[in-house]
Amino acid sequence: MGIEQSIFALIVFVSFGLAFRKYLFVYRNIMLGTKEPIVGDKSQRIKNTLLISLGQKKMFKRPLAATMHLFIYVAFLFTQIELIEIFIDGFFGTHRFFHDKVGFIYTLLINFIEFLSLGAFIATIVFLARRNLLKLPRFVKPEMQGWPKLDGNLILYAEFFLVLFIFMMNSADMHHDSDLGFILSGQLAPLWGDTISKESLDIAERIGWWGHILIVFGFLNYLPYSKHLHILLAFPNTYYARLNAKGEMKNMPEIQNEVASMFDPDAAFAEPDMDAPIPKFGVSDVFDLHWTDLLAAYTCTECGRCTSVCPANMTGKKLSPRKIMMDVRDRSEEIGKNIAINKTEFISDEHKEKTSKLTAENYHDSKNLFDYISQEELLACTTCNACMEACPVMISPVDIIVELRRNSILELSQSPEEWNSMFNAIENNGAPWAFSPDDRDKWIEDANN
Repeated sequence: MGIEQSIFALIVFVSFGLAFRKYLFVYRNIMLGTKEPIVGDKSQRIKNTLLISLGQKKMFKRPLAATMHLFIYVAFLFTQIELIEIFIDGFFGTHRFFHDKVGFIYTLLINFIEFLSLGAFIATIVFLARRNLLKLPRFVKPEMQGWPKLDGNLILYAEFFLVLFIFMMNSADMHHDSDLGFILSGQLAPLWGDTISKESLDIAERIGWWGHILIVFGFLNYLPYSKHLHILLAFPNTYYARLNAKGEMKNMPEIQNEVASMFDPDAAFAEPDMDAPIPKFGVSDVFDLHWTDLLAAYTCTECGRCTSVCPANMTGKKLSPRKIMMDVRDRSEEIGKNIAINKTEFISDEHKEKTSKLTAENYHDSKNLFDYISQEELLACTTCNACMEACPVMISPVDIIVELRRNSILELSQSPEEWNSMFNAIENNGAPWAFSPDDRDKWIEDANN
């Protein structure tokens, strides 16, 4: 094995090793949530995955952005085919391994990839302009300052150079071997000039080849730190996304049972189960959320479509559905890092004498999601589900907001006085208004008279 092949093998081994560790870390963070059974029509879940994740169906509610995104997305998918050849060439020291073996098909495929790459290049310029020059409102919200803004730009810069390296590699090859038949690279090949030596072209080709694969390896390791992890997680997220009717909320069994007992004449004489655990209403931390909620948080693309259609946000309120998902992810990251480095000071008091290993079961750092998400944000939500309707990967911030609000009201007693009046009216009158059902029905009699 030559030096270049050895270096390539070492980089592959290190890159995949580091990536595996980080992806495993993300998986463990997602699994911090509760493990409830997944129910529903599997065929509908598969249909959602194919149409929404693979087919980008919901993206096309905004055609211009969807078209630009499609160029990058399809180019990304087809470039993976070219990577097969790059890996073979890297390990075995060959050059364009498939060219002589599949002939015309090879030329057709590379030309297709080049045209897609040109489209991706144009889309990258457009997206950079939208973020940094036009500064679309959904890209300059408070939660998008700092790392989220940099993250959105970094991947576009990487895409920009990735395309440049692809054309650098192909055009250098085309300059001294026009039989390859690459149309776009063939147009660029003359730019190398007539006096350039074959050795210089080989160096240029190698720079393009190595630049391409190193960006790919960098991207592989960068994904788990970035919102662009949705490239991978969008598929499982849309598969496991809720299938119930839009606007339907998940009931709390404890409340349902209490209401049912009110209609049961024998319930008053039933002996309560003294060994039953004390029920918890709603959620206060990521451990209480379903693991699919945490999957959704890591899948969030931070595109801001949810926030741009949120009526609360549009009227100047603090709520941003995108921020809710980002906060859940940040809290999961915080807990995951503490568990990974075994911060024993966060072992709950009741477990400290039993173990010296920090786990999700004994974790207690005196913080929860309410340290990330304010009451003002939670109370502003109208539960209209516009955010879920707008999300291109079927994320539902409303589900998380409702569960946090339930915990805040039922366990922490943190509800506005106006809401307390409404709750009392519902309990006493069966409606949010301070009128009895008979009084409310009088208008019908008056209307008929």
